Amino acid sequence: MDAVESGASIGFLPPLGEDQALAYWQEVIAAMRHGRRVLLAAREGDLVQGAIQLDLETRANGNHRAEAMKLFVHRRARRRGLAKALMSELEAVAHRVGRTMLVMDTRKGGEAEKMCDWLGYVRYGEVPNYARSANGQLHTTVFFYRQLK
Repeated sequence: MDAVESGASIGFLPPLGEDQALAYWQEVIAAMRHGRRVLLAAREGDLVQGAIQLDLETRANGNHRAEAMKLFVHRRARRRGLAKALMSELEAVAHRVGRTMLVMDTRKGGEAEKMCDWLGYVRYGEVPNYARSANGQLHTTVFFYRQLK
């Protein structure tokens, strides 16, 4: 809820109610139980500081790829390298489960776009007016991929 309130482009618009957040996390848990999703969370004590998900393609022609999605870091933990650490661990997990291609997307001009560039992801396209922000403005989304070694 903090990530959404602070403007993170992770698919929700503020205000994100507890019921809506709970329903989303129940969907994530169901996908994990079906072997389609991996959730990585960074904690400090009992507090979740950030998280990222790996969505595993299950169709035969794409079982070598996965999507990095829903990367967020709580405002209290930003600017400490946590997003990059989560991405690094996500890549290691993807490799361990046999994935050699990662894709991800993010809002153009945001911090995640800069991070993808810095991490060596390849930009393969942009779609204007792809996602809406809280104020109703439509934003361009940038798409990236990375071949894992």
